[in-house]
Amino acid sequence: MTSNAAPPASRLSDEHQELRRTVERFARSEVAPVIGDYYERKAFPYELVARMGALGLFGLPFPEDYGGMGGDYFALCLALEELARVDSSVAITLEAGVGLGAMPIYRFGTEEQRRQWLPRLCAGTMLGAFGLTEPDGGTDAGATRTTARREGDAWVVNGTKAFITNSGTDITGLVTVTAVTSGPGEPKAISAIIVPAGTPGFTVAPQYSKVGWSASDTHELSFVDCRVPAANLLGEEGRGYAQFLQILDEGRIAIAALSTGLAQGCIDECRRYAAERHAFGRSIGQYQAIQFKLADMEVRAHTARLAYYEAARLMAAGERFKKEAAIAKLVASEAAMANAREATQVFGGYGFMNETPVGRFYRDAKILEVGEGTSEVQRMLIAREMGVGG
Repeated sequence: MTSNAAPPASRLSDEHQELRRTVERFARSEVAPVIGDYYERKAFPYELVARMGALGLFGLPFPEDYGGMGGDYFALCLALEELARVDSSVAITLEAGVGLGAMPIYRFGTEEQRRQWLPRLCAGTMLGAFGLTEPDGGTDAGATRTTARREGDAWVVNGTKAFITNSGTDITGLVTVTAVTSGPGEPKAISAIIVPAGTPGFTVAPQYSKVGWSASDTHELSFVDCRVPAANLLGEEGRGYAQFLQILDEGRIAIAALSTGLAQGCIDECRRYAAERHAFGRSIGQYQAIQFKLADMEVRAHTARLAYYEAARLMAAGERFKKEAAIAKLVASEAAMANAREATQVFGGYGFMNETPVGRFYRDAKILEVGEGTSEVQRMLIAREMGVGG
């Protein structure tokens, strides 16, 4: 399988290009040969996560003072794209571990909280999760029902969270949950609170049976009179929801990069297969019907890559990027879904087999149009940023 469809070197610094090549080699040589077995067994790939940690991937966008690599968010995105060209389960484990587990602590935590949690999160020896979604509230996260009441020097948390990534592994160290901290009759205030794994009253439900991302970790969580120190408040009281909206804006760029990787992975597989598979006396790549499919797939991946590069550029420059992040997430997730569908068609019956990367790509693609904001939410955000309907 060739890699000549990688992002153009002219758009990357020497450091970013070397990182991209390093992650590409890791994905091809260490992830690709074994991930199918993990996927079929629905097993979490601890060994691969440990190697990703040793490479420094979990610490890419964080300062060296906290155990990070001193890189930037774009470096994380490049790593996610290369991982997702091979497998999305390991890619989403990295994305959630960094963007949802460690990043809120880095962005909003006290110095003590950063020193306590970030070194292990950056090393990949510990995973963090973020509990925002609830059984009755996903897109409408403002409808949070989980509560946290202050009792002396503690918060007492009660409620349920759903679909939480990285929340039940053997190396999960914390879950940051959003909870209503205002009292009856007061304006609704949502705060973010760090709940360490193993805290009494914190229960992790069995692993979900999922359509895709079968080698990633996802659980429902429940909190019953779960008591944590008052010092575990993350950021300002009452600002938890606003804080997480910022995290979601950043995360949409990362999910766009992951989606672009899946879209590109479909092209990688189809280019190889179109040269190897013969029908009616010649390779199927010589038929215009297949050529046009591959051309359309390339257009989608190229456009998606440009979209997330631009959003990442604006973010790095400190400029407003909400609209561009939503555009990137929308374009890239829909490109991933369309390319996975077309790749399955190119592979025919083999594309319907889970033993092929294409079969896994097809199962993994749909969640990209749902997670971290549905396609409908992205369109709503784009329209709002345009000043339409406001």
